[in-house]
Amino acid sequence: MSWKQRIKTAAYIAIALLAIYLAIPDNHYIVKALIYRQVNIDDYRLFENRTVKKGNAEPWRLAKTYNSHTPSSEQLAYFDEYKTVAYLVIKDTALLYEAYWDGYGQQSVSNSFSMAKSIVGLLVGCAIQDGFIKNVNEPIGNYLPEFNDGDKARVTIKHLLTMSSGLSWDEAYSSLFSLTTKGYYGKNLPKLVLSQTAIKEPGTLFEYRSGDTQLLSLIVEKASGKTLSDYASEKIWSKIGAEHDALWCLDRENGVEKAFCCFNSNARDFARLGQLILNGGTWNGSRIIPQEYLDESTTAADYLTDTETGKPCNFYGYQWWIINYEGHKIVYARGLLGQYIFAIPHLNAVIVRLGHNRSNNKIDGHPEDVHKYLKYGIDIITSTQQE
Repeated sequence: MSWKQRIKTAAYIAIALLAIYLAIPDNHYIVKALIYRQVNIDDYRLFENRTVKKGNAEPWRLAKTYNSHTPSSEQLAYFDEYKTVAYLVIKDTALLYEAYWDGYGQQSVSNSFSMAKSIVGLLVGCAIQDGFIKNVNEPIGNYLPEFNDGDKARVTIKHLLTMSSGLSWDEAYSSLFSLTTKGYYGKNLPKLVLSQTAIKEPGTLFEYRSGDTQLLSLIVEKASGKTLSDYASEKIWSKIGAEHDALWCLDRENGVEKAFCCFNSNARDFARLGQLILNGGTWNGSRIIPQEYLDESTTAADYLTDTETGKPCNFYGYQWWIINYEGHKIVYARGLLGQYIFAIPHLNAVIVRLGHNRSNNKIDGHPEDVHKYLKYGIDIITSTQQE
């Protein structure tokens, strides 16, 4: 057999094997993954969505120095390098600066990706406040019977919140066959996350898992008796002055929310989540998130060991990231491709950045571009205060 015939035969075999693999119902997601290849901030158009309804809109007031800042050539170049589509700064509950690129604007809807995890974390606090969940130390098997037996029965809500469940979720983004890819493009998230096994001691290691957040969302749904979107609307979105309804992508028609990734809104309304953190979990004097729970959420779980570095996990709480930058303790939500909501208590400021790319380099567990966006935002605050 010639080498050309061998290549042709190998190609036929590969095609046949792929066809057999795709014929398995649970593997149908691969077709969509192959078609779209790369995730995008506009992916809500690919999926079914459930509306997260707003309440009474409270437009941001404009600061006296609104948009008086002129970005430097360095700032503009950096925004362009990582294909930023929105950058916004709120100071003292007033809109200080905002800019948009690539056809996006104040009302443009885009995907939060893993910033959605921080919303799920807040919803757990709401469920505790409502009495639907007793406390974070409850075994998750109290709500999900699939976790009542064996080592899985040791996993608690707190373990999920701190990404220390020790479950078998595969977080690989680049693999076509990872659970994360299947969760993003597939059509049965409950089956996917409920079939996990226990592979490590819970409560000892920080290991980022989207599956942990998805399990939290199922617990909130089971405990509250409501869809995640409806509960998010009732407890948070309708109470923080959002100007627009949000969209939460579903795994299928009338299915469950892709809770680990896909809450879709705009920069101005995303900023309200940061302001909620600055407000200590209240809005217009009404308690939305329990104070004690919020304090725990925004405190690093440094008793855990980070699996990547072997050092204490001093950068993650309950689904929220924590960074100490230039003497400021900053709490933030972050998502794939560089979606960020930063809450800076010392400055009473919120910074939002949305875009198509982020830096692949990390500094102490944080993407390198986090430092840049914080620097630029603080520079804007400093420069405008001097005017």
